[in-house]
Amino acid sequence: MKSSRNRIEVDIPQQRLRLFNAAGELQREYTVSTARNGVGELSGSYQTPRGRHVIRAKIGAGMPLNAVFRGRRPTGEVHTPELAAANPDRDWILTRILWLSGMQPGFNRLGGVDSMHRYIYIHGTPDSEPMGEPASHGCIRMRNADVAALFELVDAGTEVRILAPTTNAVCYPVGTKVADALAARLQPPTGVTPHSPVPCIAPPALAMFDHAGEVLALGRLVPGGNAELHGRPNNGLPVPLLRALQQQAGALGWYNLRALVPDSWLQACLDAGGEVVSEPLPSGEWMGERAVRWPSFAQKTIVTPD
Repeated sequence: MKSSRNRIEVDIPQQRLRLFNAAGELQREYTVSTARNGVGELSGSYQTPRGRHVIRAKIGAGMPLNAVFRGRRPTGEVHTPELAAANPDRDWILTRILWLSGMQPGFNRLGGVDSMHRYIYIHGTPDSEPMGEPASHGCIRMRNADVAALFELVDAGTEVRILAPTTNAVCYPVGTKVADALAARLQPPTGVTPHSPVPCIAPPALAMFDHAGEVLALGRLVPGGNAELHGRPNNGLPVPLLRALQQQAGALGWYNLRALVPDSWLQACLDAGGEVVSEPLPSGEWMGERAVRWPSFAQKTIVTPD
């Protein structure tokens, strides 16, 4: 697969797709329609994924405008109002397909967030469908003449950045290999408080990402009611990740969650409902860190007398 020097940006707030050359100069600009359900990466969400992608495959070269595709294969049909009226429930994929693959493991690649396995395309849509407003089931829709023109200007390997700036972080479960790779990009983890191990099947690690898919923090539950937290220097306590770990712990039936934290996180830990349960460690790898305990989100059963 050859790489292209062109680059595509999809601006979700403005519902615009822009094509830039290697010098960063704008070459083309088109109106698009992204997901009616907004932005998100999870399989089954019917949302448009964010972050860095690549065109993995180009499909439909030489086909007429309004050619119909199902399962990325031409059906031999050409979309018309009559065909649409006879098939009111079909999600029409027309003219050309640019099949996208995520480039950021844990955010839009692999596991339950894999854009390619979600069949996220840039594709043509009927002229009757709205443009310039979110209306798709997750893909990026274009007018048929526009997607045919764009198809000729890009190669497989062209980078596609899907942009939706927001201050909200998201947490997704990640497999062991992805977790280890992400952890290597973060500062060393907080320590684990000494505790008699409680046998359990550890749930997947959780990674916290910003809107562009950059990893901000990583957390794992450790048998014994403990949490291991990796973060970025000066970013502070990753509160959304802590909340997600509390949910995981609650699902396992744990009523508390503990971790060793540095002094720089201490006030944020207290603000997040934590309770300091140890003095600073006097020596060792985590010297100076304190144990903090949070309640999990387990549903406790209250037994009332008969």
